[in-house]
Amino acid sequence: MGIVNIGDELHDQIRKASAVSCRSINAQAEFWIKIGMLCEMNPTHSFNEIVARELRAAGVVPKAVKVAAT
Repeated sequence: MGIVNIGDELHDQIRKASAVSCRSINAQAEFWIKIGMLCEMNPTHSFNEIVARELRAAGVVPKAVKVAAT
């Protein structure tokens, strides 16, 4: 665990997004960081494909269910 310094504008965007997503500010920032990292590691996959893969890996969506990418 550590401290990450971010600008006021980004912090404000995280705060607003966290309210919409029903996440804490820290959880929203962590989500964006994780998704950004996964997007960089998988540049040929869409956001929806990456999220679907993570949901399957977490056991939220059964592996047999094909999640359609938009």
